[in-house]
Amino acid sequence: MAVTCPCGSGVSLEHCCGHYHDGVPAPSAELLMRSRYSAYVLGRIDYLVATTLPAQQGALDEAAIRAWSLGSTWLGLEVEQAEVIGAQPEHALVTFNARWHDADGEHRHHERSAFVQIDGRWYFIDPSAPLKAARNDPCPCNSGQKFKKCCSGYL
Repeated sequence: MAVTCPCGSGVSLEHCCGHYHDGVPAPSAELLMRSRYSAYVLGRIDYLVATTLPAQQGALDEAAIRAWSLGSTWLGLEVEQAEVIGAQPEHALVTFNARWHDADGEHRHHERSAFVQIDGRWYFIDPSAPLKAARNDPCPCNSGQKFKKCCSGYL
């Protein structure tokens, strides 16, 4: 019996987020965000790190991510809106609600996440992981633009 994907698509994990977890690039920011939610549900911390903006990956607290992922019972995801911004590199915003239960009770997190596409792959821009870039520095996404003209507006 096929396992239904945790992202709420109603499709099997194998035919939904599972192949993104196995290395196929998510074709949109919304699908990347859904696959990241599924990664939290499944404890795929490696995927969560790999799909964060590469310049931020070293600043992630993997132990805290793992503890939250494995210490929670994930209750569902609702995507409210996905908006692609027509810039180069392409950026997107995905607004969603994620629900989970842990030792402190039931929680709901509402977020508008930012994403950037680099070399055909979408990455999450994590607002909790600092980027070491000043306004006039090259953007950490390697777009060749200044940080202020590229990703800074999405943090």
